[in-house]
Amino acid sequence: MEDRELFLKAKEVMPRAYAPFSGFKVGAALLSTDGRVFTGVNVENSSYGGTICAERGACMKAISEGAQKFEMIAIATSEDFAWPCGLCRQFLYEFAPDLKVIAGPDEDNLRTLTLKELLPEGFRL
Repeated sequence: MEDRELFLKAKEVMPRAYAPFSGFKVGAALLSTDGRVFTGVNVENSSYGGTICAERGACMKAISEGAQKFEMIAIATSEDFAWPCGLCRQFLYEFAPDLKVIAGPDEDNLRTLTLKELLPEGFRL
């Protein structure tokens, strides 16, 4: 799957995000090594610690469907672009330290980094 195609899947689900407090909607599409794509959106909560990021949502969906090995993730946002937060970086690192991470303001302006570039000394057992 190409970067652009995965990003478009993230962009497609992004409007479904529940972001009544920040208004910052995020969609993520996670590609497993067996070719399946799992999507997620951010879900805010009035108890801010209960908020779930799109990246972790996609990963939890994948794990619940039996996937635990991943190739790349794309992130689309309602404003410009954003990389995964620190919590999501560590969460994803547990499963795929070499994960390719794609982000951009739109499908024609994408940037790619590896998870190890975003979290060079991630913790892993």
